[in-house]
Amino acid sequence: MFIIWLITFLLVLVTLLPLSRNSHWTIRGMDFPRLQFAVLAVLVLIAQLVWLDLERVSSWGSIAAALLCLGYQLWWVLPYTPLWRREVRNATNSQRDRQLSIMTANVLTPNRNSEALLALVKEYQPDVLVTLESDHWWQQQLDVLEDSMPFTIKCPLDNLYGMHVYSRLPLEDAQTTFLVESDVPSMHALLRLPCGDKVRVHFLHPAPPSPTENPESAERDAELVMVARSIEHCDQPVILTGDLNDVAWSSTTRLFRKISGMLDPRIGRGMFNTFHADYPFCRWPLDHLFHSSHFTIETIERMPAIGSDHFPLFTRLVYAPVKAALQDGVEADEEDRHRAKAIMEEQNVRASDVPEPGR
Repeated sequence: MFIIWLITFLLVLVTLLPLSRNSHWTIRGMDFPRLQFAVLAVLVLIAQLVWLDLERVSSWGSIAAALLCLGYQLWWVLPYTPLWRREVRNATNSQRDRQLSIMTANVLTPNRNSEALLALVKEYQPDVLVTLESDHWWQQQLDVLEDSMPFTIKCPLDNLYGMHVYSRLPLEDAQTTFLVESDVPSMHALLRLPCGDKVRVHFLHPAPPSPTENPESAERDAELVMVARSIEHCDQPVILTGDLNDVAWSSTTRLFRKISGMLDPRIGRGMFNTFHADYPFCRWPLDHLFHSSHFTIETIERMPAIGSDHFPLFTRLVYAPVKAALQDGVEADEEDRHRAKAIMEEQNVRASDVPEPGR
């Protein structure tokens, strides 16, 4: 019974600690395995009902604690299941000139299985390929795509933060910037759809909070929030994609969605866990695509493995601005705006530092 009490205590601890919003990686890391914590809570409840003396008040207190932990963890993850109302509507217009397909792939720098990624590009024929962790070697392999994807943005780096964009569609006013950290790039451009409309696109890969990277999430959080603030009052169609090193259901990602007003096509559809490719029982959604309400969705799927620790993510959107009024996400309140301001002030960054292509 001591083991049951101990595990219950630990379950309560990992549930409560993230409420502190402490940015240390040991705390922020508890945002990631919320689904696993929910499963643990179910197992703890079963063990409590089987092994504890249900005539004791303390046993029911322990059961109540596990139930509250289960409910809290499910509150975060259930929106990313088919049990929830979909935030983004299914596409009803199949006009090719209004479609936009994007493949986002963290290739893992030491990975040398470029053939697997190139085979997926050939099979899926995305309009845009975004790669993260791509260095000079990866650039040499990917440059074969330029015959069919001639519009590119390239920033090969050997520090796990290289980025590349290959596009069939024209990219205008393309810029590579270092928003928060001097060695962590982001890319920004204006993409022209075949129908003539232009879409503002942002590609991000902020550094994660971890013992080997940044000890705190402050840098990552600041990059997400400053981009959100730059998008907040934008009336252009906008898409943001990349490996955000944050899970879809974290408080920071939710803050990004609230401030930016962007939608998450996974809500009501699934988690689409892209990391870790090698451990089926330890996966969460680290690779994201968010978009403004100008788009509906035709498909979103996790793609086959390419030898990386991430699965690529493939999304096909349809530009349908008439649907904008019919779709909405989460909204920011005054507390959210104060929190966003504090996060940026801590890193001394401003929303105006973010490029705004087309403006």
